Amino acid sequence: MGRGAYALARVAVVVRAPAGWLWWPGLLAAGIGALVPGPTGRAIGLPAGAALFVIAAFGVFAVRRGRYTALARGASRAGKAVVLQDRSVTIRVWRRAHRWWLLSAFLAAVGSSFALPAAGGLLMAGAALGLWAKARWLGHWEREHEALLWVRTESARRGGAAGKEVRGYVLTGLAAGDARAGGARAGGARSQSGRGGAARAARAGR
Repeated sequence: MGRGAYALARVAVVVRAPAGWLWWPGLLAAGIGALVPGPTGRAIGLPAGAALFVIAAFGVFAVRRGRYTALARGASRAGKAVVLQDRSVTIRVWRRAHRWWLLSAFLAAVGSSFALPAAGGLLMAGAALGLWAKARWLGHWEREHEALLWVRTESARRGGAAGKEVRGYVLTGLAAGDARAGGARAGGARSQSGRGGAARAARAGR
């Protein structure tokens, strides 16, 4: 990376990065919990888990939406000295940084089933659904404004794409990077790194 250059990650990809790692372990934990004979029983545990699923989904979807909107409105166009991080790299970096947290959450969800069967796992799955919904909401903003939202990787390392260290977002055109609006994988699209990636971002942003 050249002098003055910095790396950018897609905001929507950062948002949805935890989703798959909460959804499948959450469903697995819920399935294990449904087999555990807790003191409350499945007759109470499953309805309670369903309620937690809905609450978590709506809560995660709603949290910080105002800050995301404010950062998007104040976004500036990407300069030439930027490197666009691949979608897979963003997800891999997040997974490595949070692998112990994910394991702890899974074990806690399974353990909670001894008190309230399946509730912990459904809570995790609901949080995943909320993250996917938020990424789709960001994708709607990107399509409406015909621009992709990016955040500096070092700013999003702690607190995510709308954390306290994030001072602003960067815009490119819809053709930049290797993920569609909303952060989903783009079939056959490959992002470019180094100056090639920066040039692509600059061309797409015109």
